[in-house]
Amino acid sequence: MNIRLHDGPLAELECDALVLPLTGGGALGQSAATQVAGLRESGEVTGKPSELTLLHEPKNLAARRLMLVGVGDELDATQAFHLAGQAVRVAQQKKFKRLAIAFEDGGLIRALVEGCVYGGYERPKYKSDDSASPVEEIMIVAPGADELAFEAGRAVGESVNLTRRLVDIPANDLGPVEFADMAESMGSAAGLEVEVLDEPALEALGAGSLLSVAKGSARPPRLVRLSWNPSNAIGGSHLFLVGKGVTFDTGGLSLKPANSMEKMKYDMAGAATMLGAITAIARLGVPQRVSCLLGLVENMPSGTATRPGDIVQAMNGKTIEVINTDAEGRLVLADALTYAVRQGATHLIDAATLTGAVSVALGSVNIGLMSNNESLQSHITASGLAIGEHFWALPMNDDYLDPMKGDLSDLRNAGTDRKAGTITAAKFLEQFVDATPWAHLDIAGTANLDKELPHAPKGASGIAVRSLVCAVENWPNGGPG
Repeated sequence: MNIRLHDGPLAELECDALVLPLTGGGALGQSAATQVAGLRESGEVTGKPSELTLLHEPKNLAARRLMLVGVGDELDATQAFHLAGQAVRVAQQKKFKRLAIAFEDGGLIRALVEGCVYGGYERPKYKSDDSASPVEEIMIVAPGADELAFEAGRAVGESVNLTRRLVDIPANDLGPVEFADMAESMGSAAGLEVEVLDEPALEALGAGSLLSVAKGSARPPRLVRLSWNPSNAIGGSHLFLVGKGVTFDTGGLSLKPANSMEKMKYDMAGAATMLGAITAIARLGVPQRVSCLLGLVENMPSGTATRPGDIVQAMNGKTIEVINTDAEGRLVLADALTYAVRQGATHLIDAATLTGAVSVALGSVNIGLMSNNESLQSHITASGLAIGEHFWALPMNDDYLDPMKGDLSDLRNAGTDRKAGTITAAKFLEQFVDATPWAHLDIAGTANLDKELPHAPKGASGIAVRSLVCAVENWPNGGPG
C-alpha cells in the first residue's frame, strides 16, 4: 500500500473516495457542508465518532465518492487514528483502489498515517479462497504536514502490524525457535544488535524458572535480546523491555479446558508487543538506550513436564514451588527480569498476557498497570493518553505478596484462592527486579479483539506498542524516577 502526501488542488484529485472528518459542527475546512446539510437536518448525519456516510458523485469534486467520517466534537490524534483506520477498512471492503484523505490540521499527520497503516493490516493468509482487496494508494492532503512526522507514522504503524501479525500466526507455524528466528531477522533489518540464547546457554545462566516451563515441550526455549545503542543517546538510562512469549499455552499438566484453548496462541503477545516497540524505536532513531528481552517457550503436558508441587530455582537464586503449571508466564518473566537487571537495566517495563483476572477487573478497555515507581507509572499512563490507549494502575501494597510466599520454598507461583490474582502475580514478579524502577503491563484483556471495531478486525490488537514508543520518545533525561 503506497501512502504519500499530496499538495495539489483537492477538487481535482481523482480517486475512488475522498475522506473528510466530520465533527458535530461540520466538515473541517471543506465545502462539503452544503451537500450534507439536508442529511444533518434529518438526523441521518450527526458527526458522532465512527459514523460513516458515503455520498456518490459529489458536486465539484473529481472524486467518485465522498466519505464522511464522524469524529465527535473535536478532531484530535486519537480520532485521527481511528478515522484513518476505519476509512481504509471500508475502502478495502468495497474494493476501492485509490483513496484520498483531507485534513486541515497537518499536525495530526503522524496519527493519521499510523491509522492508515493500521487499517490496512492484512491477517496471515490461510484461506484457500482468500479474496482480500487491499487499497493500492492513499493520498493525504494535510497543509503544513511534516515529512518526518509522516515517515514516523509509517514506521510506527508498520511496527504495530508486525506485532499483530506475529500474534495472529498459529502456533504450529510459530514456536520459540521460529519466533526467535523472525525476531533476529526483523531486529537486524531495523538496525538492532541481536543475541539469541539457546537451551544450553540458559542452563549455564541458571534459568531454572524459565526452563521449567519448557520441559514438557519438544520445542526448545529461547531467550532473545535485541539492543538499540545509538551513539547520540541522551542521559545514562538503559531501559529494558521484557516480553512474555509463550507461543502456545495448554496449561501444562494443570491442563486448561478445551473451550477456547485455541486462543492460547495469543499467549506470546507480550513478546510480540516488545519486539514491535523496539523495532519502531530503532527505525525512528530515538536517542535513548533501549534493550528488549523475549522469553520464548511452549507450555505442554508430557512425561517430562514440570509437575504441580515441583520446586525450581530461578536465576536469582530464589526457589519457587510450582503450584499451578498454568501460572507459567510469571516463571518465564522471573528469569528474564533477573537477566535484565544483571545486564545493567536502569528501568524495566514488562508486558504479558499474564492473568485472566485482569479481564474480569478491567474488561478489554484498560491495560492493567502495576509498578514499584510512581514516576514511571505516571509516565506510561500519560504516554498512553497522548495516543488514545488507556492504562489503569492497580495497588501494590506489600500485603499482596503474602499469598505468594512458599512453605518449603521462597515463593509459590500461585495463591490458594483467586483473590486479586492480577496484583499477586505482579508482586511475584517484583521479587525479581531488585530496586530497579519497574512497571508491569498485563495485556491479557486487551491484546486480542474478540469482536471487530470500526478501525480493526477481530484478532490481534497491537495494543501498547504505540504507547511504549511514545514513552521512550519522551523519556526524561536519566529516566522517570
